[in-house]
Amino acid sequence: MRTPRGTTGVSASGGTVELVGRRGADWTRIASASRPIAEAIAELDTPDQAAAHADPAYERSIASSSPSAPRFAVGQQILWRYGRVIETARVVRDDDRGLVAWIPSGSARLDAVPSDGRHPREVPLEERFLVSWRAVESTWTGPGILRVAPTGKPWSVWFFRRADGTADGAYVNIELPHRRIAGQEASVFTRDLVLDLWIDAEHRGEEDVWLKDADELEAAVDQGRFSPEQAEAVRVLADHAGVDFIIDAAWPLDDGWDEWMPDEEADVPLVLPATAAMAAARARSGRRSSEG
Repeated sequence: MRTPRGTTGVSASGGTVELVGRRGADWTRIASASRPIAEAIAELDTPDQAAAHADPAYERSIASSSPSAPRFAVGQQILWRYGRVIETARVVRDDDRGLVAWIPSGSARLDAVPSDGRHPREVPLEERFLVSWRAVESTWTGPGILRVAPTGKPWSVWFFRRADGTADGAYVNIELPHRRIAGQEASVFTRDLVLDLWIDAEHRGEEDVWLKDADELEAAVDQGRFSPEQAEAVRVLADHAGVDFIIDAAWPLDDGWDEWMPDEEADVPLVLPATAAMAAARARSGRRSSEG
């Protein structure tokens, strides 16, 4: 017997989850009303993005959907930047459809953690966006992951694997459409929008789809990270992801990325670049974790 829709639980990372859909079936709307995707993005892509990234390179970045946006070379190391969180990745493919990148296990990343040393998930939900924070370098643990960022879309899709290399599921991270910069600072810039979707690997063609961290999104409103209208816009984006590609298994779910594996050279862990901008990022801290 399949798990019924509406079932709730806790994910492996500690977030709340609810079964909201199933591949091949009708999508059950998450937001209170439908809305054009461009309107929802405009509600969230506010002028404070530059302050969140705190890097002059952001001011020179170009929307990934622009004809003048730079393309990255296969094998090139880039930075995948979520404001104060910065990750390293190696380009697998980059074309008009979108960016595909691999993060090898053990690759360096810059994270933002509570100043008192707790893990972010150890901070009670009612204060999660209020505690002071500092930047800390860490590494990507567990098997490597493949990320796909469809051009101009407000999400990226992360293909997770188990230790034996088999598919574990796909994580749809709701985030702002990417901006890019080339050269020594080659990066994509985005902002995480808290809400996520998880597509199980089991029941091929009828995989369960789970909504993740809906309670954290509500806490983000209570603690000033988002306005109520912005939180509703995030839910609208999740609905678009469900309708636009999850239910019908459209790109990138139909391109075999869940089975793709890197060769030995591509799987070498990556390090953060030794640049002045990275040194400044390492020194960042703040009074509220809603910043950046």
